[in-house]
Amino acid sequence: MSARLLTTGQPRRWRRFWRALRAVWRDTSALAREFRRPILLFLVIILGGGLFYRELLAGAGYGYPPLVDMPYIMLRLMVFEPHLETAPPEIQIIAFWYLMPLLAIYILGRGASDFVRLFFNRDERRDAWREAVASTYRDHIIIVGVGHVGLRVLRTLAQMGFGVVGIDEKAKPELNEEMNAIDVTLLTGDARDRAVLSSAGLRYAQALIVCTASDNVNVEIIMRARDMNPDIRIVARMWDDQFTNQISRFMNVQAVLSASDLAAPAFAGAAVGIEITQTLRIQGVEYSMIRLQVAPGSFLDGQTVGKLQDEHNMDIVLHGRGDDIAVQPDSKMLVRDGDMLVIFARHDRIINLVERNRRNNKGK
Repeated sequence: MSARLLTTGQPRRWRRFWRALRAVWRDTSALAREFRRPILLFLVIILGGGLFYRELLAGAGYGYPPLVDMPYIMLRLMVFEPHLETAPPEIQIIAFWYLMPLLAIYILGRGASDFVRLFFNRDERRDAWREAVASTYRDHIIIVGVGHVGLRVLRTLAQMGFGVVGIDEKAKPELNEEMNAIDVTLLTGDARDRAVLSSAGLRYAQALIVCTASDNVNVEIIMRARDMNPDIRIVARMWDDQFTNQISRFMNVQAVLSASDLAAPAFAGAAVGIEITQTLRIQGVEYSMIRLQVAPGSFLDGQTVGKLQDEHNMDIVLHGRGDDIAVQPDSKMLVRDGDMLVIFARHDRIINLVERNRRNNKGK
């Protein structure tokens, strides 16, 4: 991850620039598709109608006008400007002259109705633009469910320099403003829909984070995403612990985080005035980091950093006393009551350290 972070700094502005150009092209293409019927009809009349009218003129004895002039002649006929000085007696040519303005009115009316629809339905255009931007992402991360948890994850990934696309069923206006401020594309829709996941670029994403408030919805999204992209890395949040092992095993989900497991250490630590980080599982062993204050008479009081680390198989990564903070403190530094320590160790040892620090005797 560190290598990735180092390489995402400088070229990030250029990636934004090229992404914006690609998004403009895709959005323009999508907008052209909205007007494809009047545009196609216009081209058929200008080109095909021009060839037909050329044959009508030749059949009536007027000769063949140059092909290059036919589009211009057709445009003149559409606006009631005949190209002949006198009206021809042939009924077929006169009928053609009257038909062309009617077709022009139809094309203009159809195009105007599509324009009015898009102009007043700005949400539709906004969604189309976001989809165009999302389609330009590569090797990005998709977050489904931009609530309290998802929003924090999204902010963190954006700050780390990763490309992020969010999906939420109902996005509040203030959320859209924040997404624009941190350069994150937010799509509105149900991620259980294949089209929504496809619009977010699931095929090209490196990871999918699913953290809606419903376990059943999360499972459906995981199943859909795994079917669409068998190789994508999936991380999911679950409320019900019984889903955790099943989803991890049967759906090939790389990480399933239980909300209760994540919250339990934080609640327990807050109750006794300490902070415990999320547990990390490394080769089947759980590790945690803790911030605690050395209690008077604690077994930590009066010991050096090096001795505590050696005897208790832990790493003191930070020592604080008053306004003095030392990261990776010297092994000879003496620990006193009231000092603040940040300790990294196995989770079971962390729990034991907390319990022993509470006891007011050094021998245990």
